[in-house]
Amino acid sequence: MVAENQHETVAFLSDPGTHGITNKIEIIETHISCIFLAGDRAWKMKREVKLPYVDFSRPELRLESCRKEVELNSLTAPSLYLAARRITRGTDCALEFDGEGTLVDGVVEMRRFEQDCLLDRVALAGRLTQDIMDATACKIVHFHRVAPVDRTKSGSARMADVLDINEAGFAQSRVFDHDELQRFHGAMRVALSDHAELLDRRSQAGRVRRCHGDLHLRNICLLDGEPLLFDCIEFNDEIATVDVLYDLAFLLMDLWRRGLAGLANLVMNRYFDQMDDEGGFSLLPFFMAVRAAVRAHVLATQAAGEGSQAGEAIKEAQSYFRLAETLLSRQRPRLVAIGGFSGSGKTTIAERLAPHLGVPPGARIIESDRIRKAMHGVSAETRLPQEAYLPEVSQKVYREMALRADLILAGGGTVIANAVFDRLDDRAMIEEIATKNGISFQGVWLTAEADVLRRRVATRKGGPSDATVEILARQMDRMAGAVEWDSVDVEGPPDAIVVSVLEVLERGGR
Repeated sequence: MVAENQHETVAFLSDPGTHGITNKIEIIETHISCIFLAGDRAWKMKREVKLPYVDFSRPELRLESCRKEVELNSLTAPSLYLAARRITRGTDCALEFDGEGTLVDGVVEMRRFEQDCLLDRVALAGRLTQDIMDATACKIVHFHRVAPVDRTKSGSARMADVLDINEAGFAQSRVFDHDELQRFHGAMRVALSDHAELLDRRSQAGRVRRCHGDLHLRNICLLDGEPLLFDCIEFNDEIATVDVLYDLAFLLMDLWRRGLAGLANLVMNRYFDQMDDEGGFSLLPFFMAVRAAVRAHVLATQAAGEGSQAGEAIKEAQSYFRLAETLLSRQRPRLVAIGGFSGSGKTTIAERLAPHLGVPPGARIIESDRIRKAMHGVSAETRLPQEAYLPEVSQKVYREMALRADLILAGGGTVIANAVFDRLDDRAMIEEIATKNGISFQGVWLTAEADVLRRRVATRKGGPSDATVEILARQMDRMAGAVEWDSVDVEGPPDAIVVSVLEVLERGGR
């Protein structure tokens, strides 16, 4: 229910005549706003509320929030947010847009889109593809790169504030057992303590920024085939000023909970491919756990006022809570290397394998082709000249792979190193990283008949690899002696090959 003072505004925005149309206006309500769908426009009104985290109690405050919403969201969805409009009282006492009379309210004017364009709806329809999520990851990277840096508070203090809010929120509900909550809160505090030093280093290094703050599938839409991040938190800078990886973690958690582990892993890897932030990889499970806990306590609190619908809210709250517990679990870091000649399907197998290794969101894939392209300042799909594949350049690529793997393993993460690995020295280098970090090494060599490899390379389209049939021939000629890694035949469907690789990995490594 809206406040009595806003009944006139609601009537104004609900009237088709206000918008010059005859069709009935559709209304969508949230806890702090109402959206009026009218023709090709959507009008977003702030509710007259005053809560601990937002103050919309006066028209001037609501108008200012509308202006800020347009300003902030125009950074990521400029075609969606059109203007902040004033609702004023005319000389005839009727309401109008942007008149000279007294301010009655504020409203955001937006371009309307079909609800089926929201990525949560796309996911439910089974239409959420790798290409969509790849493009989404690129959008997030671009946004995070330009988001304003904030060093006013340490990274650990910011996360401690979130945990305080979570604990207070859980205390308001009766969904969870007291002892269960105490164990959970204790585990959260231990995880925060473990990560405190890294969180503080990251805030000093500029990794805490004024981010989106509410980055999940429902706040991303496909407009003209392009994913747009919208509906960021505009009403509270403190809530939205977070570590960039905590911002990303909401989307990763959302995907993982929906059973889309492969897409969560893909988004994570594409983000890290472009952001040069390997040192923060180990924070993701903790950040995802906190995001899941926030959803759990919000849903548990809402369940108290939902009457007959409370059962569904409680079930969902419990689901988020169990996910948060899982995300706090520990696993030893692992290093798996996937090698093989061009055309053996290394990238396909690595991407399907990664969600199965380590804690969510799965293993970080360190891929030679993407590192080589990044070194030359081009996109993964841009073809490089032959000079980019000279031996001395390849040595730099493999050294960079080893450095990145070392950084992630030292933080407790799991890595898949994906490259040809046809040189003994390159295989020895990656194995040495495992030895340095005191973990076992597992190398998998993908094999196929030469004719199969040549056919695959000749017909391959897209992707980061520049390999040709001639390059494949040079790889085979250069190879001397047997590879000491476990061999897996790749002449079969990818899912079956992944099962074979997992069976090899279950047997352990050196």
